[in-house]
Amino acid sequence: MTPKPAVGPRIVVFLCLVFIASAWAAARPDVRNMTGQKVFVIPVAGTVDPGMAAFIERARQNVSQHPDALAILEINTFGGRVDSALEIVDTLVKFPEGQTIAYVSPKAISAGALIALACSDLAMAPGSTIGDVAPIMQSGEGPKELGEKFQSPIRAKFRALAERNGYPVALVEAMVTKEKEVFEVTMTDGTTLYMDARQYEDLTESEKAAVESKKTIVEAGELLTLHDSEALAYGMSMMTTGSIEALLDELGLKGYELSRIEETWSESLVRFIDGIAPILMMIGLAGVYIEIKSPGFGLPGAVGVFCLSLVFLSQYLVGLADYTEFFILLAGIILLGVEMFVLPGFGFAGFAGIVIIVIGLILSMQDFVVPDPSFPWQKELLIQNSVRALGAYMIAMISGLLFIRYIMPKIPSSREGPYLAASLKDAHADTKETQKVRIGDTGVALTYLRPSGKAEINDEMLDVITENQFLEKGSSVKVIDIRGNRIIVDRKD
Repeated sequence: MTPKPAVGPRIVVFLCLVFIASAWAAARPDVRNMTGQKVFVIPVAGTVDPGMAAFIERARQNVSQHPDALAILEINTFGGRVDSALEIVDTLVKFPEGQTIAYVSPKAISAGALIALACSDLAMAPGSTIGDVAPIMQSGEGPKELGEKFQSPIRAKFRALAERNGYPVALVEAMVTKEKEVFEVTMTDGTTLYMDARQYEDLTESEKAAVESKKTIVEAGELLTLHDSEALAYGMSMMTTGSIEALLDELGLKGYELSRIEETWSESLVRFIDGIAPILMMIGLAGVYIEIKSPGFGLPGAVGVFCLSLVFLSQYLVGLADYTEFFILLAGIILLGVEMFVLPGFGFAGFAGIVIIVIGLILSMQDFVVPDPSFPWQKELLIQNSVRALGAYMIAMISGLLFIRYIMPKIPSSREGPYLAASLKDAHADTKETQKVRIGDTGVALTYLRPSGKAEINDEMLDVITENQFLEKGSSVKVIDIRGNRIIVDRKD
């Protein structure tokens, strides 16, 4: 009889290999092969701004409470602020490797593409697109693409993310810089490489001889934007699927617990306030200016302080403003209080107060004081914030002047209210004084007329009063009426 082959040693070897494979898998778990785990969906929609960055940081903290959880970022954005996108990238790289998946539905453009590539894996919905990350800024002539100085640090960040996740570096860099021409190079051994024109020219003669075919993927002068099938073919997307549930099924997850992390009402409110911050600054500064030009502390001042407080609070909640900006704004408000209650009239204290408030508002809209040369967009952001704040101030001052000149005199409360009644006791003139002037005589205000004060008319210092009008010291005035012992003046045209 032919002896049977011994199977015992083979079984032992087989079992040992199974044991070793199981131990290796246990030591390096893959979240995709786990079942019964938590899956969190984090929406990334709308403009990329500091509010979105703060929301994603909160979402990361929630997910981090479940070490085996999977986070899926559902991306639908045209992009936004570069600094906010980079902050989100820093948040995403804190996740353990393999714990995040970007699901693009339907677009991840500009800063959205940067966020998508910061995740460990990428999946896309049918018809979705990703790319076009050239940094731009708004100018008087419309959107303007920034040059190499701005593209270089962003391209470096893209390159680092591509190397981290195994994406073709040349293709990813072509999303940022339109001057890059990228080829798909197939070698004789069957491998496919993606390289730009410079890299191709640097190939040695032997390497070029091993090239079987070369195909242009991105032409010079074009920014790369990929749709779902292209991203899949080029090895950037792991799949095209119609929903997050279908994505999880493709990954083989069963019995998972799916939950969605939404923005809270306060986070949504903060993002809304940030969007209308220039309008709030304009209203706030206009209210403060009107209050300085009016006696007492009334509704304009209260509205102004409230609007400015909203702007600061929104920036504080997203992490841009801190105690430094708070104390700067507080110093400006204190100076305005001195101007209104201690030193009447619009002088140094009032001007300094508004300047300090504007500086505080500018600093509260950014997370730096002096721009870092290695981050060139910080300079552009500083200029943009300064234009927003100073523009709001100029519009506020003009609006305040128009309000005081044309609207306030027509408000019944300003005509019959406490302002005029409270100052009439100081707005008297002796009969001898009224005999020294006639209607039509002109002079100069010696004090602020709010609405009463003193003026020099016909070389005489007289007590005068305006009709619901506040004039600066040194203003040219004209007598328009004499009522009993009161001399009524108006601004001389």
